[in-house]
Amino acid sequence: MIETLAQLRALYAAPAERAQKKQQPQLDAHCQRFIALSPFCVLASAGAAPGALLDASPRGGLPGFARTPDAHTVLLPDAGGNNRLDTLTNLLADPRIGMLFIIPGVDETLRVNGTARLRDEAALTDLFAATGQRPRLVIEVRVAEAYLHCSKAFMRSRLWQPGAQQDRAVLPSMNQMIHDQMGLATPPETAAAMAERYRAQLALEQQPGTPP
Repeated sequence: MIETLAQLRALYAAPAERAQKKQQPQLDAHCQRFIALSPFCVLASAGAAPGALLDASPRGGLPGFARTPDAHTVLLPDAGGNNRLDTLTNLLADPRIGMLFIIPGVDETLRVNGTARLRDEAALTDLFAATGQRPRLVIEVRVAEAYLHCSKAFMRSRLWQPGAQQDRAVLPSMNQMIHDQMGLATPPETAAAMAERYRAQLALEQQPGTPP
């Protein structure tokens, strides 16, 4: 078992100079362009309660759904979800945040770390109203670290390759799995009905000025 940094480092070569120096304290033009093209990111957060686990949450929208008004800021609108508010609750207790931006078809990713504030002022929520549903709040991230991550993980996984895609039928519907996990006896919503419900919700989000 590895229990010390010395033991861990003994298993690996020292990082190359390029890997160490590529980290930046702000978003340069390449990072801002990457975020502008990205329709998807994963947010990592941590609660402050003793023993609290970390959380990773997917966020998505049309390319450019996250904005970079300057080299030190990312604005991420909070879209409708399951209302557990895991990420938002964590950020209230601990403002540290990590983001991984992904562009379909591009094997490289962009990692951005910093601190977040939850902003509900109209000056910020109005920025996203014209392209769809006005968010209840915007996650404002103050960037502390940004760096491009190499393509090896996506190359190994063949994530964007058509031959690597799985037929959705290899798993039960999400509703069936949740029913099984909860031990419910009622018939679950069908996958087709769930998809239609989601499509209706997403279509409503695209109507400017629609209440959240």
